Amino acid sequence: MHKLKLRAVGNSTGVVLPREVLARLKAEKGDVVFLTETPDGFRLTPYDSEFERQMKIARDVLKRRRAALRELAK
Repeated sequence: MHKLKLRAVGNSTGVVLPREVLARLKAEKGDVVFLTETPDGFRLTPYDSEFERQMKIARDVLKRRRAALRELAK
């Protein structure tokens, strides 16, 4: 477990991730990471362009097939 201190960053608040955390995330300065709320707290994950591509496809399918999916859900 790492203890992180909240810091002022302009008009916002941020945290500085230790080097070992960045190494485990395989992230570096300027990369995008995702903070996701889970039932146990929060999860920080690196940006995955392949996952993002797949999610875009899924969102497009859900949008196009909304009526059919609603019928199937009944």
